[in-house]
Amino acid sequence: MAPLADLYQLTAAYGQWRAGRAALPAAAELFFRRGPFGGAPALAAGLAQGLRCLRAFRFSAADVAYLRSVLPSTTEDAFFDYLATLDASEVTVSAVPEGSVVFARVPFLQVKGPLLVVQLLETTLLCLVNYASLVATNAARFRLLAGPDVKLMEIGLRRAQGPDGALSASKYSYIGGFDYTSNILAGKLYGIPVRGTVAHSFIMSFSSLEEVQPRTPPQKANRGELAAFVSYAITFPRDFQGLLDTYCVRRSGLPNFCAVALALQQLGYRAIGVRLDSGDLAQQSKEIRQVLRACGAHFQVPWFETIPIAVSNDISEQSLEEFQREGSEIDMIGVGTNLVTCPLQPSLGCVYKLVEVNGSPCLKLTEDEEKMTIPGTKTIYRLYDAAGHPFMDLMALEEEPSPSAGQELVVHVLGQFGETSKVVPTTVETLHRTYFRDGQVCEPLPSLPEVRSHAQVSLSLLSPAHRQLHQPQPYPVAVTEKLHHLLTKLRQARQ
Repeated sequence: MAPLADLYQLTAAYGQWRAGRAALPAAAELFFRRGPFGGAPALAAGLAQGLRCLRAFRFSAADVAYLRSVLPSTTEDAFFDYLATLDASEVTVSAVPEGSVVFARVPFLQVKGPLLVVQLLETTLLCLVNYASLVATNAARFRLLAGPDVKLMEIGLRRAQGPDGALSASKYSYIGGFDYTSNILAGKLYGIPVRGTVAHSFIMSFSSLEEVQPRTPPQKANRGELAAFVSYAITFPRDFQGLLDTYCVRRSGLPNFCAVALALQQLGYRAIGVRLDSGDLAQQSKEIRQVLRACGAHFQVPWFETIPIAVSNDISEQSLEEFQREGSEIDMIGVGTNLVTCPLQPSLGCVYKLVEVNGSPCLKLTEDEEKMTIPGTKTIYRLYDAAGHPFMDLMALEEEPSPSAGQELVVHVLGQFGETSKVVPTTVETLHRTYFRDGQVCEPLPSLPEVRSHAQVSLSLLSPAHRQLHQPQPYPVAVTEKLHHLLTKLRQARQ
Protein backbone atom coordinates (compact mmCIF):
# COMPACT_ATOMS: atom_id res chain seq x y z
CA MET A 1 0.00 0.00 0.00
CA ALA A 2 1.43 3.37 -0.99
CA PRO A 3 2.03 5.47 2.12
CA LEU A 4 -0.12 8.53 2.68
CA ALA A 5 2.51 11.25 2.44
CA ASP A 6 2.87 14.87 1.45
CA LEU A 7 5.31 15.93 -1.24
CA TYR A 8 7.35 17.99 1.20
CA GLN A 9 7.90 14.86 3.26
CA LEU A 10 9.26 13.05 0.22
CA THR A 11 11.66 15.88 -0.52
CA ALA A 12 12.74 15.87 3.13
CA ALA A 13 13.20 12.11 2.92
CA TYR A 14 15.46 12.58 -0.08
CA GLY A 15 17.46 15.13 1.88
CA GLN A 16 17.92 12.68 4.76
CA TRP A 17 18.89 9.89 2.37
CA ARG A 18 21.38 12.04 0.47
CA ALA A 19 22.97 13.16 3.75
CA GLY A 20 23.41 9.55 4.84
CA ARG A 21 20.93 9.98 7.71
CA ALA A 22 18.06 7.77 6.51
CA ALA A 23 18.86 4.86 8.84
CA LEU A 24 19.56 6.89 12.01
CA PRO A 25 17.41 5.64 14.91
CA ALA A 26 14.63 8.10 15.68
CA ALA A 27 11.51 8.45 17.76
CA ALA A 28 8.36 10.54 17.31
CA GLU A 29 5.21 11.05 19.34
CA LEU A 30 1.61 11.83 18.48
CA PHE A 31 -0.43 13.92 20.91
CA PHE A 32 -2.95 16.74 21.33
CA ARG A 33 -1.37 20.12 22.05
CA ARG A 34 -4.55 21.05 23.91
CA GLY A 35 -7.65 19.14 24.78
CA PRO A 36 -10.30 19.39 22.08
CA PHE A 37 -13.69 20.96 22.75
CA GLY A 38 -12.62 23.42 25.44
CA GLY A 39 -9.90 21.44 27.14
CA ALA A 40 -11.93 18.35 27.99
CA PRO A 41 -10.36 14.87 27.79
CA ALA A 42 -10.24 13.09 24.44
CA LEU A 43 -10.60 9.50 23.27
CA ALA A 44 -7.74 7.93 21.33
CA ALA A 45 -9.02 6.17 18.22
CA GLY A 46 -7.82 5.02 14.81
CA LEU A 47 -5.03 2.79 16.13
CA ALA A 48 -6.16 -0.42 14.42
CA GLN A 49 -6.46 1.29 11.04
CA GLY A 50 -3.04 2.89 11.48
CA LEU A 51 -1.47 -0.49 12.27
CA ARG A 52 -2.99 -2.05 9.17
CA CYS A 53 -1.46 0.70 7.05
CA LEU A 54 1.92 0.16 8.68
CA ARG A 55 1.81 -3.54 7.89
CA ALA A 56 1.15 -2.73 4.21
CA PHE A 57 3.57 0.23 4.04
CA ARG A 58 5.58 0.09 0.79
CA PHE A 59 6.03 1.84 -2.55
CA SER A 60 5.01 -0.21 -5.59
CA ALA A 61 6.73 0.08 -8.96
CA ALA A 62 3.85 2.31 -10.09
CA ASP A 63 4.26 4.48 -6.99
CA VAL A 64 7.97 4.91 -7.62
CA ALA A 65 7.37 5.75 -11.27
CA TYR A 66 4.91 8.46 -10.24
CA LEU A 67 7.33 9.89 -7.67
CA ARG A 68 9.95 10.18 -10.41
CA SER A 69 7.54 12.47 -12.23
CA VAL A 70 6.87 14.82 -9.29
CA LEU A 71 10.20 15.00 -7.44
CA PRO A 72 12.83 17.41 -8.76
CA SER A 73 14.65 16.20 -11.87
CA THR A 74 17.94 16.38 -9.96
CA THR A 75 16.81 13.55 -7.63
CA GLU A 76 19.28 10.69 -7.93
CA ASP A 77 18.07 7.42 -9.44
CA ALA A 78 19.47 5.49 -6.49
CA PHE A 79 16.94 7.17 -4.21
CA PHE A 80 14.06 5.69 -6.19
CA ASP A 81 15.71 2.28 -6.00
CA TYR A 82 15.89 2.80 -2.24
CA LEU A 83 12.18 3.72 -2.03
CA ALA A 84 11.29 0.49 -3.83
CA THR A 85 12.83 -1.47 -0.93
CA LEU A 86 11.30 0.59 1.86
CA ASP A 87 8.87 -0.90 4.39
CA ALA A 88 8.01 -0.63 8.09
CA SER A 89 9.78 -3.80 9.22
CA GLU A 90 12.18 -1.81 11.44
CA VAL A 91 9.43 0.31 13.00
CA THR A 92 8.10 -0.18 16.53
CA VAL A 93 4.84 1.42 17.61
CA SER A 94 3.54 1.68 21.16
CA ALA A 95 0.27 3.31 22.07
CA VAL A 96 -2.55 3.51 24.56
CA PRO A 97 -5.29 0.93 23.90
CA GLU A 98 -7.81 2.26 21.41
CA GLY A 99 -10.69 3.97 23.17
CA SER A 100 -8.55 5.19 26.10
CA VAL A 101 -9.01 8.63 27.60
CA VAL A 102 -6.05 10.90 26.79
CA PHE A 103 -5.08 14.41 27.82
CA ALA A 104 -3.28 17.35 26.23
CA ARG A 105 0.51 17.08 25.92
CA VAL A 106 0.48 13.35 26.75
CA PRO A 107 1.72 11.17 23.84
CA PHE A 108 -0.81 8.49 23.04
CA LEU A 109 1.19 6.95 20.21
CA GLN A 110 4.98 6.58 19.90
CA VAL A 111 6.92 5.54 16.80
CA LYS A 112 10.53 4.33 16.74
CA GLY A 113 12.53 3.33 13.70
CA PRO A 114 14.80 4.63 10.94
CA LEU A 115 14.62 8.42 10.73
CA LEU A 116 13.43 8.53 7.12
CA VAL A 117 10.56 6.10 7.74
CA VAL A 118 9.56 7.74 11.03
CA GLN A 119 9.26 11.07 9.23
CA LEU A 120 7.33 9.59 6.30
CA LEU A 121 4.79 8.08 8.70
CA GLU A 122 3.75 11.47 10.04
CA THR A 123 0.99 12.19 7.54
CA THR A 124 -0.21 8.57 7.44
CA LEU A 125 -0.70 8.34 11.19
CA LEU A 126 -2.10 11.84 11.62
CA CYS A 127 -4.62 11.25 8.84
CA LEU A 128 -5.82 7.96 10.33
CA VAL A 129 -5.72 8.86 14.03
CA ASN A 130 -6.67 12.55 14.04
CA TYR A 131 -10.15 12.42 12.55
CA ALA A 132 -10.94 9.13 14.29
CA SER A 133 -10.03 10.50 17.71
CA LEU A 134 -11.99 13.70 17.21
CA VAL A 135 -15.15 11.95 16.02
CA ALA A 136 -14.95 9.44 18.89
CA THR A 137 -14.39 12.27 21.36
CA ASN A 138 -17.30 14.29 20.04
CA ALA A 139 -19.53 11.21 20.14
CA ALA A 140 -18.49 10.55 23.74
CA ARG A 141 -19.55 14.08 24.65
CA PHE A 142 -22.98 13.43 23.16
CA ARG A 143 -23.16 10.18 25.12
CA LEU A 144 -22.31 11.93 28.40
CA LEU A 145 -24.87 14.67 27.77
CA ALA A 146 -27.62 12.28 26.69
CA GLY A 147 -27.15 10.03 29.71
CA PRO A 148 -27.23 6.23 29.77
CA ASP A 149 -30.90 5.72 28.85
CA VAL A 150 -31.38 7.78 25.67
CA LYS A 151 -30.43 5.94 22.48
CA LEU A 152 -28.13 7.72 20.03
CA MET A 153 -28.16 7.09 16.29
CA GLU A 154 -25.56 8.43 13.85
CA ILE A 155 -27.29 9.65 10.66
CA GLY A 156 -24.57 11.76 9.01
CA LEU A 157 -24.04 9.78 5.79
CA ARG A 158 -25.70 12.24 3.39
CA ARG A 159 -23.65 15.22 4.60
CA ALA A 160 -20.37 13.47 5.35
CA GLN A 161 -16.99 14.20 3.80
CA GLY A 162 -17.35 11.55 1.11
CA PRO A 163 -17.83 7.79 1.61
CA ASP A 164 -14.58 7.30 3.55
CA GLY A 165 -15.44 10.12 5.93
CA ALA A 166 -18.94 8.70 6.35
CA LEU A 167 -17.67 5.23 7.23
CA SER A 168 -15.14 6.66 9.67
CA ALA A 169 -17.82 8.81 11.31
CA SER A 170 -20.10 5.80 11.73
CA LYS A 171 -17.33 3.60 13.11
CA TYR A 172 -15.81 6.08 15.54
CA SER A 173 -19.10 7.54 16.73
CA TYR A 174 -20.00 3.96 17.71
CA ILE A 175 -16.74 3.73 19.67
CA GLY A 176 -17.60 7.02 21.36
CA GLY A 177 -20.89 5.62 22.66
CA PHE A 178 -23.53 5.82 19.92
CA ASP A 179 -25.92 2.87 19.75
CA TYR A 180 -26.82 2.75 16.05
CA THR A 181 -25.98 4.05 12.59
CA SER A 182 -28.21 4.58 9.57
CA ASN A 183 -25.21 3.77 7.32
CA ILE A 184 -25.90 0.23 6.10
CA LEU A 185 -22.39 -0.17 4.63
CA ALA A 186 -20.91 0.64 8.05
CA GLY A 187 -23.28 -1.92 9.53
CA LYS A 188 -22.10 -4.53 7.04
CA LEU A 189 -18.38 -3.80 7.38
CA TYR A 190 -18.16 -3.18 11.13
CA GLY A 191 -21.14 -4.96 12.63
CA ILE A 192 -22.64 -1.73 14.02
CA PRO A 193 -26.37 -2.08 14.74
CA VAL A 194 -28.32 -0.36 11.94
CA ARG A 195 -31.49 1.67 12.47
CA GLY A 196 -33.50 3.89 10.18
CA THR A 197 -36.78 5.77 10.06
CA VAL A 198 -39.41 6.69 7.52
CA ALA A 199 -38.21 9.28 5.00
CA HIS A 200 -40.02 12.57 4.29
CA SER A 201 -39.80 11.75 0.58
CA PHE A 202 -41.74 8.52 1.11
CA ILE A 203 -44.58 10.34 2.83
CA MET A 204 -44.61 13.17 0.29
CA SER A 205 -44.84 10.69 -2.60
CA PHE A 206 -48.42 9.77 -1.60
CA SER A 207 -51.39 12.05 -2.22
CA SER A 208 -54.44 9.91 -1.50
CA LEU A 209 -55.58 6.64 0.03
CA GLU A 210 -56.41 5.34 -3.46
CA GLU A 211 -52.66 4.83 -3.92
CA VAL A 212 -52.45 2.29 -1.08
CA GLN A 213 -52.33 -1.38 -1.97
CA PRO A 214 -54.32 -3.19 -0.76
CA ARG A 215 -57.11 -0.61 -0.72
CA THR A 216 -58.32 0.91 2.55
CA PRO A 217 -61.43 2.97 3.33
CA PRO A 218 -60.96 6.77 3.35
CA GLN A 219 -60.34 8.59 6.61
CA LYS A 220 -60.52 12.22 7.75
CA ALA A 221 -56.91 13.45 7.82
CA ASN A 222 -54.14 14.51 5.47
CA ARG A 223 -54.82 11.72 3.06
CA GLY A 224 -51.40 11.57 1.49
CA GLU A 225 -49.69 11.23 4.87
CA LEU A 226 -52.22 8.70 6.08
CA ALA A 227 -51.76 6.74 2.86
CA ALA A 228 -48.00 6.72 3.38
CA PHE A 229 -48.38 5.50 6.96
CA VAL A 230 -50.80 2.77 5.93
CA SER A 231 -48.59 1.66 3.06
CA TYR A 232 -45.53 1.53 5.30
CA ALA A 233 -47.44 -0.37 7.99
CA ILE A 234 -48.62 -2.93 5.44
CA THR A 235 -45.06 -3.38 4.20
CA PHE A 236 -43.38 -3.40 7.63
CA PRO A 237 -46.02 -4.30 10.22
CA ARG A 238 -43.41 -5.21 12.84
CA ASP A 239 -41.30 -2.07 12.25
CA PHE A 240 -43.84 0.69 11.81
CA GLN A 241 -42.54 4.11 12.84
CA GLY A 242 -44.28 7.40 12.09
CA LEU A 243 -42.43 10.48 10.86
CA LEU A 244 -44.82 13.09 12.22
CA ASP A 245 -43.69 16.49 10.91
CA THR A 246 -43.98 16.29 7.13
CA TYR A 247 -47.11 18.44 7.37
CA CYS A 248 -48.40 19.28 10.86
CA VAL A 249 -47.58 17.19 13.92
CA ARG A 250 -50.71 18.00 15.96
CA ARG A 251 -53.37 18.17 13.22
CA SER A 252 -52.09 15.43 10.95
CA GLY A 253 -48.97 13.48 11.81
CA LEU A 254 -49.87 12.37 15.32
CA PRO A 255 -53.57 11.53 14.62
CA ASN A 256 -52.60 9.58 11.51
CA PHE A 257 -49.92 7.66 13.41
CA CYS A 258 -52.29 6.77 16.24
CA ALA A 259 -54.94 5.56 13.80
CA VAL A 260 -52.54 3.26 11.96
CA ALA A 261 -50.77 2.07 15.12
CA LEU A 262 -54.11 1.17 16.75
CA ALA A 263 -55.13 -0.72 13.62
CA LEU A 264 -51.85 -2.65 13.76
CA GLN A 265 -52.55 -3.38 17.43
CA GLN A 266 -55.79 -5.11 16.47
CA LEU A 267 -53.79 -7.31 14.10
CA GLY A 268 -51.29 -8.23 16.80
CA TYR A 269 -48.45 -5.81 15.95
CA ARG A 270 -46.80 -2.99 17.90
CA ALA A 271 -45.57 0.27 16.40
CA ILE A 272 -41.91 0.86 17.29
CA GLY A 273 -41.89 4.66 17.58
CA VAL A 274 -42.35 8.14 16.16
CA ARG A 275 -39.82 10.69 14.91
CA LEU A 276 -39.69 14.48 14.86
CA ASP A 277 -37.38 16.40 12.55
CA SER A 278 -38.37 20.05 13.01
CA GLY A 279 -39.80 22.57 15.43
CA ASP A 280 -39.45 22.72 19.21
CA LEU A 281 -38.41 19.11 19.71
CA ALA A 282 -38.49 19.11 23.52
CA GLN A 283 -41.94 20.72 23.79
CA GLN A 284 -43.40 18.57 21.02
CA SER A 285 -42.07 15.41 22.66
CA LYS A 286 -43.97 16.26 25.86
CA GLU A 287 -47.18 16.99 23.96
CA ILE A 288 -46.85 13.77 21.96
CA ARG A 289 -46.30 11.74 25.14
CA GLN A 290 -49.49 13.20 26.63
CA VAL A 291 -51.49 12.18 23.56
CA LEU A 292 -49.97 8.68 23.51
CA ARG A 293 -50.80 8.20 27.18
CA ALA A 294 -54.36 9.42 26.70
CA CYS A 295 -54.76 7.24 23.61
CA GLY A 296 -53.38 4.18 25.40
CA ALA A 297 -55.70 4.72 28.35
CA HIS A 298 -58.79 5.35 26.21
CA PHE A 299 -58.30 2.32 23.98
CA GLN A 300 -56.87 0.16 26.79
CA VAL A 301 -53.53 -0.35 25.07
CA PRO A 302 -50.93 0.08 27.88
CA TRP A 303 -47.85 -0.18 25.68
CA PHE A 304 -49.00 2.88 23.74
CA GLU A 305 -47.88 5.10 26.63
CA THR A 306 -44.25 4.06 26.20
CA ILE A 307 -43.91 4.28 22.42
CA PRO A 308 -40.36 5.65 21.87
CA ILE A 309 -40.03 9.22 20.64
CA ALA A 310 -37.02 9.93 18.42
CA VAL A 311 -35.77 13.34 17.27
CA SER A 312 -33.27 14.64 14.71
CA ASN A 313 -32.58 17.97 12.92
CA ASP A 314 -29.04 19.36 13.43
CA ILE A 315 -28.69 18.13 16.99
CA SER A 316 -25.87 19.78 18.95
CA GLU A 317 -24.52 19.61 22.49
CA GLN A 318 -26.66 22.66 23.25
CA SER A 319 -29.72 20.76 21.99
CA LEU A 320 -29.09 17.92 24.45
CA GLU A 321 -28.68 20.36 27.31
CA GLU A 322 -31.96 22.03 26.39
CA PHE A 323 -33.73 18.66 26.26
CA GLN A 324 -32.58 17.96 29.81
CA ARG A 325 -33.51 21.41 31.12
CA GLU A 326 -36.98 21.21 29.62
CA GLY A 327 -37.70 17.69 30.84
CA SER A 328 -38.30 16.27 27.39
CA GLU A 329 -39.82 12.85 26.70
CA ILE A 330 -37.20 11.99 24.07
CA ASP A 331 -35.99 8.36 23.92
CA MET A 332 -33.71 8.38 20.85
CA ILE A 333 -31.63 11.09 19.19
CA GLY A 334 -30.36 11.04 15.62
CA VAL A 335 -27.17 13.04 15.13
CA GLY A 336 -25.74 13.89 11.74
CA THR A 337 -24.10 17.08 10.55
CA ASN A 338 -22.67 18.31 13.83
CA LEU A 339 -21.06 15.00 14.71
CA VAL A 340 -19.31 14.68 11.36
CA THR A 341 -18.21 18.26 10.70
CA CYS A 342 -17.39 19.65 14.15
CA PRO A 343 -14.08 17.75 14.48
CA LEU A 344 -12.75 19.34 11.30
CA GLN A 345 -11.78 22.50 13.16
CA PRO A 346 -7.98 22.54 12.64
CA SER A 347 -7.19 23.84 16.11
CA LEU A 348 -8.49 20.61 17.62
CA GLY A 349 -6.12 18.24 15.88
CA CYS A 350 -3.22 16.06 16.94
CA VAL A 351 0.44 16.77 16.15
CA TYR A 352 3.34 14.42 15.43
CA LYS A 353 6.81 15.51 16.50
CA LEU A 354 10.31 14.04 16.60
CA VAL A 355 11.58 13.64 20.17
CA GLU A 356 14.87 11.82 19.57
CA VAL A 357 17.32 11.25 16.71
CA ASN A 358 20.40 9.03 16.92
CA GLY A 359 20.21 8.88 20.72
CA SER A 360 20.02 12.66 21.15
CA PRO A 361 16.78 14.21 22.45
CA CYS A 362 15.01 16.69 20.16
CA LEU A 363 13.29 19.82 21.40
CA LYS A 364 11.02 22.17 19.51
CA LEU A 365 11.46 25.49 21.29
CA THR A 366 9.21 28.40 20.34
CA GLU A 367 7.88 31.53 21.98
CA ASP A 368 4.56 29.73 22.31
CA GLU A 369 5.11 27.35 25.23
CA GLU A 370 2.10 25.27 24.16
CA LYS A 371 4.02 24.30 21.00
CA MET A 372 7.16 23.28 22.87
CA THR A 373 7.76 19.53 22.77
CA ILE A 374 8.92 17.29 25.61
CA PRO A 375 12.24 15.72 24.52
CA GLY A 376 13.44 12.14 24.69
CA THR A 377 11.83 8.71 24.45
CA LYS A 378 9.46 8.36 27.35
CA THR A 379 7.31 6.02 29.37
CA ILE A 380 3.87 7.34 30.30
CA TYR A 381 2.19 6.52 33.59
CA ARG A 382 -1.30 7.26 34.87
CA LEU A 383 -1.56 7.83 38.62
CA TYR A 384 -4.76 6.96 40.52
CA ASP A 385 -6.08 8.13 43.87
CA ALA A 386 -7.70 6.04 46.61
CA ALA A 387 -11.13 6.52 45.04
CA GLY A 388 -9.92 4.89 41.80
CA HIS A 389 -9.88 8.12 39.78
CA PRO A 390 -6.85 9.10 37.69
CA PHE A 391 -5.45 12.35 39.06
CA MET A 392 -2.24 12.87 37.04
CA ASP A 393 -0.36 11.57 33.99
CA LEU A 394 3.39 11.36 34.47
CA MET A 395 6.05 11.33 31.75
CA ALA A 396 9.41 9.76 32.58
CA LEU A 397 12.49 9.07 30.50
CA GLU A 398 12.49 5.54 29.21
CA GLU A 399 15.54 4.51 31.25
CA GLU A 400 14.04 5.64 34.56
CA PRO A 401 12.69 3.06 37.02
CA SER A 402 8.92 2.72 37.16
CA PRO A 403 7.14 4.50 40.00
CA SER A 404 5.37 2.29 42.54
CA ALA A 405 2.01 2.52 44.27
CA GLY A 406 2.36 4.16 47.68
CA GLN A 407 5.71 5.74 46.73
CA GLU A 408 6.08 9.51 47.15
CA LEU A 409 6.98 11.09 43.81
CA VAL A 410 8.55 14.49 43.24
CA VAL A 411 7.21 15.82 39.96
CA HIS A 412 7.02 19.00 37.88
CA VAL A 413 3.56 19.80 36.53
CA LEU A 414 3.63 21.21 33.00
CA GLY A 415 2.97 24.93 33.10
CA GLN A 416 4.48 25.18 36.58
CA PHE A 417 8.15 24.60 35.79
CA GLY A 418 9.43 26.67 38.70
CA GLU A 419 7.71 24.49 41.26
CA THR A 420 7.82 20.88 42.38
CA SER A 421 4.93 18.83 43.65
CA LYS A 422 4.84 15.71 45.77
CA VAL A 423 2.22 13.06 45.07
CA VAL A 424 1.56 9.56 46.38
CA PRO A 425 -0.45 7.41 43.95
CA THR A 426 -2.56 4.53 45.19
CA THR A 427 -2.24 2.80 41.82
CA VAL A 428 0.19 3.28 38.93
CA GLU A 429 -0.70 2.25 35.37
CA THR A 430 1.71 2.11 32.43
CA LEU A 431 -0.35 3.55 29.59
CA HIS A 432 1.40 2.29 26.47
CA ARG A 433 1.55 -1.19 25.00
CA THR A 434 3.73 -2.27 22.09
CA TYR A 435 1.43 -2.99 19.15
CA PHE A 436 3.76 -3.18 16.14
CA ARG A 437 7.22 -4.70 15.76
CA ASP A 438 9.21 -6.37 12.94
CA GLY A 439 6.59 -5.44 10.37
CA GLN A 440 3.71 -7.14 12.18
CA VAL A 441 0.99 -6.35 14.69
CA CYS A 442 2.24 -8.01 17.88
CA GLU A 443 -0.65 -7.38 20.29
CA PRO A 444 -4.16 -8.82 19.84
CA LEU A 445 -6.50 -6.06 18.73
CA PRO A 446 -9.91 -5.89 20.40
CA SER A 447 -13.17 -6.01 18.49
CA LEU A 448 -15.14 -2.84 17.84
CA PRO A 449 -17.63 -3.56 20.66
CA GLU A 450 -14.69 -4.19 23.01
CA VAL A 451 -13.13 -0.84 22.06
CA ARG A 452 -16.49 0.84 22.62
CA SER A 453 -16.81 -0.77 26.05
CA HIS A 454 -13.25 0.23 26.98
CA ALA A 455 -14.00 3.84 26.01
CA GLN A 456 -17.02 3.97 28.31
CA VAL A 457 -15.06 2.42 31.18
CA SER A 458 -12.19 4.89 30.64
CA LEU A 459 -14.59 7.81 30.80
CA SER A 460 -16.38 6.46 33.85
CA LEU A 461 -13.11 6.29 35.82
CA LEU A 462 -12.60 10.05 35.55
CA SER A 463 -13.59 12.14 38.52
CA PRO A 464 -16.71 14.26 37.91
CA ALA A 465 -14.57 17.42 37.93
CA HIS A 466 -12.41 16.13 35.06
CA ARG A 467 -15.29 14.51 33.18
CA GLN A 468 -17.57 17.53 33.01
CA LEU A 469 -17.88 18.96 29.51
CA HIS A 470 -17.91 22.68 30.27
CA GLN A 471 -14.95 24.24 32.04
CA PRO A 472 -13.56 20.94 33.31
CA GLN A 473 -11.01 21.07 36.07
CA PRO A 474 -7.54 21.06 34.43
CA TYR A 475 -6.02 17.60 34.51
CA PRO A 476 -2.37 17.75 35.68
CA VAL A 477 0.30 16.36 33.38
CA ALA A 478 3.74 16.16 34.94
CA VAL A 479 7.33 15.14 34.22
CA THR A 480 9.84 13.50 36.51
CA GLU A 481 12.76 15.43 37.98
CA LYS A 482 15.16 13.78 35.54
CA LEU A 483 13.05 14.68 32.51
CA HIS A 484 12.55 18.20 33.86
CA HIS A 485 16.31 18.56 34.24
CA LEU A 486 16.83 17.46 30.62
CA LEU A 487 14.16 19.86 29.38
CA THR A 488 15.66 22.76 31.33
CA LYS A 489 19.16 21.96 30.07
CA LEU A 490 18.03 21.88 26.42
CA ARG A 491 16.05 25.09 26.77
CA GLN A 492 19.00 26.93 28.27
CA ALA A 493 21.36 25.63 25.58
CA ARG A 494 19.13 26.97 22.81
CA GLN A 495 18.25 30.35 24.23
